[in-house]
Amino acid sequence: MNPRHHQLIQLVNSRGSVTVSELAQLTGVSEVTVRQDLTLLERDRLLRRVHGSALALDTDNVGTRMNTRYPIKQALARHAASLVQAGESVFIEGGSTNALLARALADRADLTLITVSHYIAQLLREAACEVIVLGGLLQKSSESVVGPLTRYSIQQVHFHRAFVGVDGWHPETGFTGRNMLRCDVVDAVLAKGAESYALTDASKFGLIHPYPLSSGYQVGHVITDETLDAATVAQLRDQTIEVMQIAAG
Repeated sequence: MNPRHHQLIQLVNSRGSVTVSELAQLTGVSEVTVRQDLTLLERDRLLRRVHGSALALDTDNVGTRMNTRYPIKQALARHAASLVQAGESVFIEGGSTNALLARALADRADLTLITVSHYIAQLLREAACEVIVLGGLLQKSSESVVGPLTRYSIQQVHFHRAFVGVDGWHPETGFTGRNMLRCDVVDAVLAKGAESYALTDASKFGLIHPYPLSSGYQVGHVITDETLDAATVAQLRDQTIEVMQIAAG
């Protein structure tokens, strides 16, 4: 995927719908080239084409989200990968930045990666590492499994580190999510007591979503980008959460 493809995805995701002619003007290429690009991006399930326009997909689509703020997410994933030691078992919960983390760890034959995300499992189908995919009820939009069977599966495996995705954080609510069942999965992961990391860009902070993570379990570390403001960093550290801020690029 080239830089123009990333630009097209960002434009479509930010606006919801953009015409081919406008995309051509914004990217500086011909409408024929834009149509060819959109065909490829639709094939990879990163957007949807209609006559004369491109439409954003459901926001739960991991592939689409992965290519939004891609340079920042790639930098966060690289840093997270550098923390993983040889011989470890690593739980990767789901989400776009975690998908990039899985890709960064894929060639390390000395690791075992455990995931509830079928999207991530597909990324790892030719990986050198061992891959364990847990079962449960498949949420088709996010391509992750949830529910009692998933919670039970998590209780039956052990891992050294866990990387989870979050949808929001606010000092009054802590970490919150848009989906109750996915929050339940994260709670089950944190209950294992492994070293835990919320891997997310700074855009999630200050947001409040309906479903909080359990107050009984705490994410130990946040890996985010350098644009997170100093006041929020201080609030996180006041809650004994270590904050790692990473520069993009």
